[in-house]
Amino acid sequence: MATVTAAHSGWYRGRVKAVSSGDCLVIMAMTAKKSSALPPEKTITLSSLIAPKLARRGGIDEPFAWESREHLRKLCIGQEVTFKVDYSVPSIGREFGSVFLTDGRNVALLVVSQGWAKVREQGQQKGEASPYLPELLRLEEQAKQQGLGRWSKTPGAAEASIRNLPPSAIGDPSNLDAMGLLAANKGRPMEGIVEQVRDGSTVRVHLLPDFQFVQVFVAGIQAPSMGRRAATETIGEVETTSDEPNGDASEPRAPLTSAQRLAASTAAIEVSPDPYGAEAKHFTEIRVLNRDVRIVLEGVDKFSNLIGSVYYPDGESAKDLALELVEEGLAKFVEWSANMMEDEAKRRLKAAELQAKKLRKKIWMNYNPPQSNSMAIHDQKFTGKVVEVVSGDCIIVADDSVLFGSPLAERRVNLSSIRCPKVGNPRRDEKPAPYAREAKEFLRTRLIGRQVNVQMEYSRKVTMSDGPTPVSGPGDSRVMDFGSVFLLSPTKGEDDEAPSVPSIAGSQQAGSNVAELIISRGFGTVIRHRDFEERSNYYDALLAAESRAVNGRKGIHSAKDPPVMHITDLTTASVKKARDFLPFLHRSRRISAIVEYVLSGHRFKLLIPKETCSIAFSFSGVRCPGRDEPYSDEAIALMRRKIMQRDVEIEVETVDRTGTFLGSLWESRTNVAVTLLEAGLAKLQNSFGADRISEAHLLEQAEKSAKRQKLKVWENYVEGEELSNGPAVESKQKEVLKVAVTEVLGGGKFYVQTVGDQKVAAIQQQLASLNLQEAPVIGAFNPKKGDIVLAQFSVDNSWNRAMIVNAPRGAVESPKDKFEVFYIDYGNQEEVPYSRLRPLDPSVSSAPGLAQLGTLAYIKVPSLEEDCGPEAAEYLSAHTLNSSKEFRAMVEERDASGGKVKGQGTGPVLIVTLVAEDAEISINAALVQEGLARIEKRRKWDSKDKKVALDNLEKFQDEARAARHGMWVYGDIQSDEEDTAPPVRKAGGRR
Repeated sequence: MATVTAAHSGWYRGRVKAVSSGDCLVIMAMTAKKSSALPPEKTITLSSLIAPKLARRGGIDEPFAWESREHLRKLCIGQEVTFKVDYSVPSIGREFGSVFLTDGRNVALLVVSQGWAKVREQGQQKGEASPYLPELLRLEEQAKQQGLGRWSKTPGAAEASIRNLPPSAIGDPSNLDAMGLLAANKGRPMEGIVEQVRDGSTVRVHLLPDFQFVQVFVAGIQAPSMGRRAATETIGEVETTSDEPNGDASEPRAPLTSAQRLAASTAAIEVSPDPYGAEAKHFTEIRVLNRDVRIVLEGVDKFSNLIGSVYYPDGESAKDLALELVEEGLAKFVEWSANMMEDEAKRRLKAAELQAKKLRKKIWMNYNPPQSNSMAIHDQKFTGKVVEVVSGDCIIVADDSVLFGSPLAERRVNLSSIRCPKVGNPRRDEKPAPYAREAKEFLRTRLIGRQVNVQMEYSRKVTMSDGPTPVSGPGDSRVMDFGSVFLLSPTKGEDDEAPSVPSIAGSQQAGSNVAELIISRGFGTVIRHRDFEERSNYYDALLAAESRAVNGRKGIHSAKDPPVMHITDLTTASVKKARDFLPFLHRSRRISAIVEYVLSGHRFKLLIPKETCSIAFSFSGVRCPGRDEPYSDEAIALMRRKIMQRDVEIEVETVDRTGTFLGSLWESRTNVAVTLLEAGLAKLQNSFGADRISEAHLLEQAEKSAKRQKLKVWENYVEGEELSNGPAVESKQKEVLKVAVTEVLGGGKFYVQTVGDQKVAAIQQQLASLNLQEAPVIGAFNPKKGDIVLAQFSVDNSWNRAMIVNAPRGAVESPKDKFEVFYIDYGNQEEVPYSRLRPLDPSVSSAPGLAQLGTLAYIKVPSLEEDCGPEAAEYLSAHTLNSSKEFRAMVEERDASGGKVKGQGTGPVLIVTLVAEDAEISINAALVQEGLARIEKRRKWDSKDKKVALDNLEKFQDEARAARHGMWVYGDIQSDEEDTAPPVRKAGGRR
């Protein structure tokens, strides 16, 4: 034995594992000799005692046999004991000994004193007697006199103690009606005592009080097999351990099943146990063998085997044997038998197996998880306002922490672990799936304009068909972010649909879980994730909500036909059809509508439920900046915040030549055009008669207010001077700068530094004085997007100021983690490892970046994606960046919307004519001469200087056209979209 006390005296310490009769115990060591081995065991029969024998196959109990065994079982099972082998009988392979409890009581004396065994004075050989024989004899005589136990003097007590056993308890399971037993007891806890453990997930139990002896397979799991010994030895399992105390006894065998007979006739080969099979069996034995348990029958398989859940006591509570085995990695989850269990118990088993796989416990030691296309997002939470419901499982939230109007302000959030019907795509003639409109409308009425808490959970690379709202072409893939959204201050009734959910840390997440709300209404299903796929932190709550919806036959789970709504889309119809609808919209002065999309600052797509049609709608006499013009994006952002998917009212005046309806629009009794004009994001058009516009006086007042404050499009407004609706620029006296080009982008854009600027030299000197040898400490320095840091340039290993443009998701894990940085003093951009980053030292100037974004005046250079774009960028780079020349930059204009232009530069964009010190013509003219750019279209409001410049450039363009250079290789080319008026109206849909 592993634990020995006074080894020289032969005393050992152990724990009682099993009690097979009133005088026999199985004792195991307290610990194993080796960490990987199971504890050794000894079967000890109490010296000089004979207890009544339990029934064997086809027999009956001796009087008081069951009470005798129960007395010893309840006294000793699971208890720590000290024992000594007094003698052994090799002929029957038994050891006899004395056993003491931890409080010093002799177990044999306790048994005899209660009359549950008789004393045998002498064995077959001399010395085969207990060292406590005189005391045993005295206590036996005392029990006889008192009529205790088997010595009871009550008439008929001996006969009454003999159990009336069913056939299954005496070796004849053929008459056991498994289906009848299940029907009478399904889901009801049954008391029992485990008599044998076949393997970790199979037990044989006496069901009380009828003593049905059944084999139960633990529901939902399968433990490793215990293998098979030679067929002649193992086909019949031992049913009950022999009760013969001091003599010969052949072990009884259970009857063979047909499968066992077949195995006996075809194989006598020993099959070793599966890895961890013995450990799983031992795990089950030390918890349930000869213990009181509760069995809940769950079902019967096709071979009439009983499937059930086994619960054993652990202090004041009960534990689930299946869950314990799975958590320890000693059993695997089995779907077919788990389906017989309740959903909650099934989910617990599945979650426990997933955790055991992650920790690679026992049978999962060599488990390699399948590749997953999902990646967890950690510690990314934000609060914002819902501005758009894309579908039942996708919304767009405006982050409160991001500046209004910024491209990063609105974030698309796909609801974790759920899938709603697809809304379709009109551009591809895809109709909405059943209940898609209802799911979207359900969220729209509850979320639009409301504050929510968003907890991002994982991202996933998906193809077009996987995503909830496909927008890419066939075969395209993109990364989508998934999270849980909680609605703050829910409206009446929402708390009942989806109560607040406890977070993982146990704290209460305020508000209703939006995904749970929509699943509980039957407007979506819960995704069945594969193992190791990331999922919602509230996955169990989603499954419970789905179960309620299925039981309530709600939404898509209903047997009813889905509601049908036919919408006439006038945005894609002919102008004539739009005009035909005008009388219907004129019937009511004000009509209720829903803003489906914001197409531009003043143009929208509206759904009119009463007329079951969608229309393109624009404000009468109010226009915002056009596409790519300054403040266009701000006007769109404002309208998305104010009216996107809101309930509004409209008055329709007329229809224009493109089929767009013109009129006025109110949201919460506020004229939305007034909001635009007050913000300086729109202008009144005098060509549209004021008498035809509702509340025209309010519009005029709003525009005058914006003019006085010189807001946005009026920032250069001069009283008495009416400016055109062209780009808002700072028109100042021309200045000439001496610059060096530091970086070239596509489309005629580049970065420059002012030559002789003292700030450049000062910052370089500050950087040179720093000691930046020590690598940053992971965890202490976590640069985020937008942070200004120091980065080591890969070409010359110099340290420069840089802004983080892109950072890895979550915290930094390795010095090799990649960050995309923009060097704010030079304009170039690259990807560097974390080890090449340092926090900005306080001694280094925090002045704005010295690189200024510039573009060539009066010409249009194709982008890198267009024909001749790469050649134009290469030419510009060769004659500026690679020439090491200094240039004179004549500033024609300063575009005040510099932050809106693609690029990282700060401040106004310099629109310049660029001339090298030793050149005869400007770079602008040289690009036009090479056919790599063309001049801008002339406009009637062009200044005199611009007209002269365009005249000069036109000579170079004529020369390139005649010589078929560059873009003129195939002759004349068509004007771009902005040169044609008016632009073709797109079909309805998203911007």
